[in-house]
Amino acid sequence: MNKLAYWSIYIMVKAIAVLPFSILYLLSDLLYLLVYKVIGYRKKVVSANLRNSFPEKTSDELKEIERKFYHHFCDYLVESFKLFHISDEEIMKRAKINNKELLFDLVEKNPGPVLMYIGHYGNWEWFTASSLFFGDKLASYQIYRKIKSKPIDQLFINLRESFGALGIEKNDTLRAMIRLKKEKIRSQVAFLTDQTPSKANIHYWTTFLNQDSAVLTGAEKIAEKLDLAVVYADVRKVKRGHYEADLQLITANAKGAPEFSITEEYIRRMEKTILRDPAYWLWSHKRWKHKRES
Repeated sequence: MNKLAYWSIYIMVKAIAVLPFSILYLLSDLLYLLVYKVIGYRKKVVSANLRNSFPEKTSDELKEIERKFYHHFCDYLVESFKLFHISDEEIMKRAKINNKELLFDLVEKNPGPVLMYIGHYGNWEWFTASSLFFGDKLASYQIYRKIKSKPIDQLFINLRESFGALGIEKNDTLRAMIRLKKEKIRSQVAFLTDQTPSKANIHYWTTFLNQDSAVLTGAEKIAEKLDLAVVYADVRKVKRGHYEADLQLITANAKGAPEFSITEEYIRRMEKTILRDPAYWLWSHKRWKHKRES
């Protein structure tokens, strides 16, 4: 049953992927009407997240961000499927990393992995899935969490690895990072850690988007343990189907950093990215489902 489900979904996605961007965005516009207007996918979650994050904004302003988010979310879906059928030249034209030299310099001084924080902003799949940005100078990896549906999980693994980046399942992260460090594999490893931790893994709280927020800290612990360099990818949506990322150094040596200082710095930079243009963050996630115990 799982194989049948996988191949059914795979064939459907591949059929969508061969369409040109002009048709894909028409499909996205239709999908927006279905997802937002008809189904109302996680509309209460999105509305509450926006209202609590921006109490100073009027209802009209919040509604405008909400509409832009759903439009972008549908763009993100069709753009991600396009990874199955897009040329190297096309993906490099549409997604750019402006200062890759920062990473090259870091691995030159300290051969091994560089930890790259990136958020669920813009089209993160394009940035984390492609090793094309770094040519043969760096290997690319991304940390991912298994999806409960095995067919969907396998589909996204194939999707994310279609341009050379390799996935590391969340539970294998430390072991994989130790290997990369030990073998001095020059690489960047993308961590998407702007979402909520499980209740058992809450070790740090901070204010994020006007709300008391539990924050994932595993990336910092690994960086400190292995004395890794840490960077942040500040993503911008330039226009429909075009994104840029500026790499920013958080620390060249994580060993000895004050506890949670790296995590806090990441959260502040992620917040700044979101505040610059809020509609392009993943507002449909139940980011604030945990409350701090008094």
